Amino acid sequence: MPQLSSNRPHRLIAGNPEEAHVGSHFRRAVSFLGWDVSFCDARSAHAGPRWARALFWRCGHRPLKLVDFSEEVVAACRCDKPAYLLTTGLAPVRSAELARIGAQGIVRMNFLTDDPWNPAHRADWFLESLREYDHVFSQRRANLKDLRDHGCKQVHYLPFAYSPDVHFPENHSMPIDHPDVMFAGGADADRLQYVRSLIAAGLKIAIYGGYWDRHADLKPYWRGNVDLATLRRATSAARIVLCLVRHANRDGNAMRTFEVPAMRGCMLIEDTPEHREVFGLDGETVIYFRSVADMVDRAKWLLQHETERKRLAAAAHDRITRGHHTYADRLQVMLELATLKPADLLSR
Repeated sequence: MPQLSSNRPHRLIAGNPEEAHVGSHFRRAVSFLGWDVSFCDARSAHAGPRWARALFWRCGHRPLKLVDFSEEVVAACRCDKPAYLLTTGLAPVRSAELARIGAQGIVRMNFLTDDPWNPAHRADWFLESLREYDHVFSQRRANLKDLRDHGCKQVHYLPFAYSPDVHFPENHSMPIDHPDVMFAGGADADRLQYVRSLIAAGLKIAIYGGYWDRHADLKPYWRGNVDLATLRRATSAARIVLCLVRHANRDGNAMRTFEVPAMRGCMLIEDTPEHREVFGLDGETVIYFRSVADMVDRAKWLLQHETERKRLAAAAHDRITRGHHTYADRLQVMLELATLKPADLLSR
């Protein structure tokens, strides 16, 4: 645990510390800003025998060690006396413990990476916890009203971001494959048709992420779950990088929305209002698509125009890296909103 300064408040983060996860990005962002930070590893809430974890997950998507981890966060708050608690995603902290943390005068914030009403994630214990947070920051506009109707105190839209220390262009010196299109992300059911259509069109595809190997026809194109260094090289090597949102999550942007352009990839990206807000008009910094057929046609066009691919990659990189889209930028927005009075928040 880091040495904590006595003359400034510090932040406690509860999340996943692995390098590609949002909790880790925020942890580094706090350090980058020169603030004090301590961390509770949310993975411990899911520790235990596999059969027990599976049983608890089937019974309401409940982590096996939910109570233990909730108490761990309370103890960390009591010990470190943070001014702010930031939890990420479907954080395994119960409402009762969040209430005790709030009673200590700690501002409680959640960066909500998934839609809690997505059937794949829905959990009554977490929906109850959401009401205890002072601020909920959602990465999707589609559920802002749902969160307010649910009784959340303050709800804000705040998209994903990138970390400059890990999301940057990789100059690969070793020989590397150059696929026509690469995609990194989980094998959601609605994503299968996109990848299969690209393969059917005769394009050379590379897929990274979980569960693609469960599909016999897609397994030959699967490159596994990789670290960020490999992902940077793969992004740099691909002629086109496909960016899809998660429909079951009602997403308008994704982590890759910001990570790919930071790595200087040429983006073929799903057309959403949130993406247009970031990247502008079609062809300005990225190429949009609205359907599977549209995606295939635009991928073929991009493959025939190398100069345009390079221009788009450079333009998107410039737009993101100069546009205040780092996790440190997001954190500063969160803390600014957390210090405003309720009347000031209503006027924004």
